[in-house]
Amino acid sequence: MNWLELNSPEQVEEIVYQSSLSPVLIFKHSTTCSISLMVKMRLDQQWSFDIPSYYLDLKKFREVSNLVANKFHVHHESPQVLIIKDGECIFDASHFDIQVPELHEMCEIQA
Repeated sequence: MNWLELNSPEQVEEIVYQSSLSPVLIFKHSTTCSISLMVKMRLDQQWSFDIPSYYLDLKKFREVSNLVANKFHVHHESPQVLIIKDGECIFDASHFDIQVPELHEMCEIQA
C-alpha cells in the first residue's frame, strides 16, 4: 500500500478534485485501537489497486477527521474506509466490515 498522509484541510479539497479523475480511498486509523491496526495490516498486505490512497491518523489530526466526516456526509467511525468519486463518498465501511475484495470491486466499478 502506498499511503499518502492526510494531515491538512487543503488536502481534502485536493481529494475532491482527484476523485473526478479516479476513485480515491481514505483510511481513517486510530493508532490506539487494535482493530484499526489489524485492518491497516490487512490493507497493507492485500491491496493491489492503483488509486490514490490516503491515511488519516485521526488521533493526531482530529480536525481533519471531522472535516472528512462533514464534507463527505459520513458518521465518524474508526477504523473506517471511504471511497470518494466525483467529490462524494460512494462507499464507506468500518471495523470488520472493511474487506479488501469489496473495496477492489467498488473501485473497479467506479474507475
